[in-house]
Amino acid sequence: MREQDSVAAYLVQVALHRLEDEPARKKAVLDEAGIDPRTLEIVDARLPATAVNRFWLAMVRELDDEFFGFDSHGLPRGSFALICRGLIQEPTLGKALRQCLTYLGLFIHDIRAHLEVRGGRAVVSLRTSMDNQAIRGGAEEIYLNIVLGVLCWLVGRRIPLDSTRFSHPRPAHRSDPLLWGPLLEFDAACTEVAFDASYLALPVVQDLAALKHFLRTSPQWLIVRIRNEESLAARVFRRLRQQEDHVPPTLVALAEELGMSAAGFRRQLEREGFSYQEIKHEVRRSVAFELLRGDRYSIGEIAIKAGFQEPSAFHRAFRSWTGESPGHFRKRVQQAPADD
Repeated sequence: MREQDSVAAYLVQVALHRLEDEPARKKAVLDEAGIDPRTLEIVDARLPATAVNRFWLAMVRELDDEFFGFDSHGLPRGSFALICRGLIQEPTLGKALRQCLTYLGLFIHDIRAHLEVRGGRAVVSLRTSMDNQAIRGGAEEIYLNIVLGVLCWLVGRRIPLDSTRFSHPRPAHRSDPLLWGPLLEFDAACTEVAFDASYLALPVVQDLAALKHFLRTSPQWLIVRIRNEESLAARVFRRLRQQEDHVPPTLVALAEELGMSAAGFRRQLEREGFSYQEIKHEVRRSVAFELLRGDRYSIGEIAIKAGFQEPSAFHRAFRSWTGESPGHFRKRVQQAPADD
């Protein structure tokens, strides 16, 4: 885990729900993790991933539950290791994902997950029966972080999301397009994440020796998930996203701007699970989704601003991202109730 890795503080806050009425136990856990409780009250605050790693382990010991008491049945200590031992025996990511959801369902009863393939995209949908709406959103996000973190580890690379839909209202903290994908919606009919179905064919590359190391360090994979807001990839994304003409600089030019050699720039992105081309693609999608939410530009103009030379190419790409046309997407999101 790199020193600059960080995690949204609200995840720690929501994970503490079982200790809210026991201040002494809550203080002991936060003290062990080295987390100032005042930080948890700040919207958009971020915590060092090393501190959240310590918090994760301390909470599991305190509650004897690897799912922080969110579920009515729970995930007893040792369950996660047992699940992972089964997953490394699977030949492909698709088979491992289906088994992962099945295994989790043996322990966690209040969140049920289902995998299906729709229009070339793998979609993991959640059905949640939790009564406490105040913690439901955090529970679903942590559940998905566990599943997606394990998947990334199994194939040894980042799996970029095309879209994420949450059934809960938009929270106060800001969203992260490199974590949840460029299309993030709230107040949806159900919570689900989608990614290119071709990833399901990737081989599982981890073995028992790698699993032992993973289990010692698993919180860092589950809470950072191969990226973080202070990473080079995140900085490059923000730099390209702020460029008004949407014409990205060359890799060499951007590396020079950031005070790096082209080779060092490329190697650092690769260590973080990205290529420069992939980040440019994420920016194009982010631009398209943002502009389609308004009515200032025509779809043809949006295609150009998103970096497509022909509107037809934009239409084809957009259907591959979402399963619908840009026009249908615009009509749907503009008819939806506005976020508070």
